[in-house]
Amino acid sequence: MDDLKVFSGNAHPALAQAIADYLGMPLGRAEVFEFANENIFVRILDNVRERDTFVVQPICSPVNRSLVELLIMIDALKRASASRITAVVPYYGYGRTDHKDQPRVPITARLVADLLTTAGANRLLTVDLHAAQIQGFFSIPVDELTALTLQSDYFKKKAISDFVVVATDIGISKRARDMAARLDVPLAIMEKRRLGNTDSTEILNVIGDVEGKVALAFDDEILTGGSILNVINTVLDRGAKEAYICCTHPLFTSSAIEKIDASPVKEVVVTDTVPVTGGKKLDKIMVLPIAPLLGEAIHRIHTGISVGAMFE
Repeated sequence: MDDLKVFSGNAHPALAQAIADYLGMPLGRAEVFEFANENIFVRILDNVRERDTFVVQPICSPVNRSLVELLIMIDALKRASASRITAVVPYYGYGRTDHKDQPRVPITARLVADLLTTAGANRLLTVDLHAAQIQGFFSIPVDELTALTLQSDYFKKKAISDFVVVATDIGISKRARDMAARLDVPLAIMEKRRLGNTDSTEILNVIGDVEGKVALAFDDEILTGGSILNVINTVLDRGAKEAYICCTHPLFTSSAIEKIDASPVKEVVVTDTVPVTGGKKLDKIMVLPIAPLLGEAIHRIHTGISVGAMFE
């Protein structure tokens, strides 16, 4: 493992350190900071010539700074003659803009893929993309991990009877179906529509039976919390006994934390693909560590072992 190096930007250094700890190695040394003119400076302090390098950087708040930091770090590693550069992006920002849903709008998820590739990334390692087709935006190998195993194992230990998994919309229904299959419980689906170019949604219908059951609302990310808490209120109005929330990426705005704290949801189960610190911590928010999953994938990529076998 001497020719393996893991580096971190400023977006989530705690996750990068946890990955390095899992691998039993020190985190790579690098200077990454912003000048007074808001230009980002990067200097790799370790020798990376002909080494296999990984840069851990979710594209999370501040999103644009995190993205540019990642691009500049990749460029610095390329110019330092690293043999292979893998962008480890646990949360792929701009993933929601994955297709044209109205005239004269961009496909920003594709643009980000082009930027990463042009900067010099040879591979992408990510977790639960917002849409599967984003993999096809890349001309380099993409390893998409999933937190489903972590999440389903957590709820299996609770041994809750009368469980039903509730997909928050049609788009997430396939992944929600996989969760329901792992838990061996039924699936319900929310039919909703987004109101303009906002984070607000309107629930139109509930497909499936939730009456008298414990509902598990399932989504890939939570930002303001308004949409998924509308789902919680709807299933409780339809007769559900209790409600839980499960998601991979807890982007949580400050208003989301207030809404969750005041809501009737029993527990919100997330991972730490993005930082969950400070005001984002609540007693009802359970954070499952993602570092062992990413660390094992990095080990397998570096040694040439199948990554897909992790989920078989």
